[in-house]
Amino acid sequence: MQTTQYLAEIIKELNRTVDIIADEEAEKLVKGILEAKKIFVAGAGRSGFMSKSFAMRMMHMELDAYVVGETITPNLEKDDILIIGSGSGETKTLVSMAEKAKRLGAAVALVTIFPESTIGQLADFTVKLPGSPKDQSDNGYKTIQPMGSLFEQTLLLFYDAIILRCMEKKGLDSNTMFKRHANLE
Repeated sequence: MQTTQYLAEIIKELNRTVDIIADEEAEKLVKGILEAKKIFVAGAGRSGFMSKSFAMRMMHMELDAYVVGETITPNLEKDDILIIGSGSGETKTLVSMAEKAKRLGAAVALVTIFPESTIGQLADFTVKLPGSPKDQSDNGYKTIQPMGSLFEQTLLLFYDAIILRCMEKKGLDSNTMFKRHANLE
């Protein structure tokens, strides 16, 4: 298969994911974000990169958003939300973060393949995304892509869709957000 044929297959896979994501789960996440005092995001590996891009767009919307582990991240408190992106929902460092957030009284949201996971059981709400786990074990969802690629791509696009929904609810447009874009170059 040629490279562009692989790309076409990836896009087909991503198109199939849309019908599997529950709107009511997504709307709970939007509501949690807009009601939170501060928003914290976390993820490991490529899911962590997707979470960082999500935090950046929330900052552009003038939301108080942070990436867990960065040096400028403040403390998490009661009226805050921790959003974890984890395909497995079992990554030990992320489980530990979810446990601590719960002890501090913050809301925990998980975006995952496995809502019944350890983090899913701790979470106040979950959003299930389609995908195959890194080990490609049979979970009923097939992909041509290696490891967790489909989940990670869907996570990025889902986070962008959440941003668009938040923009709509806040009455923002791209021009308004661009004013908060870095301009030090």
